Amino acid sequence: MKYEFDFYDRTNLKSYNLNESMRYQLTMLDRLDVFTRKHCENVASLTCRLCEYLHCNKGFTEYCTICAYLHDIGKLFIPPSILQKPGKLTEEEYATMKTHTTLGYELCMKDLKLRPYSAGALYHHEALNGTGYPQGLTKKDIPYEGQIIRVADEYDAIVSKRQYKSHIGISDTLKILIENTRPNEDNKKAFGKNNPIIVKALFKVVIDDVEYEIYCTDQYVKELQSEIKRLEEIKKYHEKMETAKKEKDKNVYYDYLKMLLKPKETLENYQTLYEEYKKAYETRKAIIDNLYKEIKIIKKLRV
Repeated sequence: MKYEFDFYDRTNLKSYNLNESMRYQLTMLDRLDVFTRKHCENVASLTCRLCEYLHCNKGFTEYCTICAYLHDIGKLFIPPSILQKPGKLTEEEYATMKTHTTLGYELCMKDLKLRPYSAGALYHHEALNGTGYPQGLTKKDIPYEGQIIRVADEYDAIVSKRQYKSHIGISDTLKILIENTRPNEDNKKAFGKNNPIIVKALFKVVIDDVEYEIYCTDQYVKELQSEIKRLEEIKKYHEKMETAKKEKDKNVYYDYLKMLLKPKETLENYQTLYEEYKKAYETRKAIIDNLYKEIKIIKKLRV
């Protein structure tokens, strides 16, 4: 019995049935390294769901999702030594890394099928307060799709870096986004880096995900409960068999035990399995409790 939770399992992309444009640009991602490709897929999934919470129409949502798929396509031209460097980049390396925005834009503009979606590559690192790149644009000049993809990109980058196995502690990631959304203390009327309306929509997406993880984990807990109950039955009848004085009674208990035991389970190893299931049950129950606490924290967050 194995349980794994996928952060991005709840994607709505299937609702668009991967039209020709999306199928074509997906093949472009095959040229990226596996980590960048996965990041692009994650950002696209988040972008799609953000658009729905932002009440964008279906056409714009599909367009924005494809832009998100392509947002890092320019990293095809970034040297692997920089792209995959585990430590902090030097100033020179960072300058090279930042060119992936314009390189991706140029790649899209040269391809008639990708040209309509070039905004994702060009604008996803622009910030509302003008501190982004490549052009240092401010809110009035940054397309809405660029603002949405920026939030999805920043969230996934932090999640990937921290290597979450569960949404426990995810509120700390949202707090970082909040800090990047708030204006400078010296000028309250100015903008932060992120659009606060989009960040608020992200909160809803994350709460959905936490609730979904609770549901998935709870289903696994119920399965564990069933297994624990079965193994407790085995233990009870095993003890009765051991203490029975009549051979006939021993055989009756043994036949019943054989019905309860699953393949690869024996009277010698069921106790070990029982302890393992109990431990897994307690671990998952603790996860559920912590996830409920996480939801409470997220609901109190303010941008």
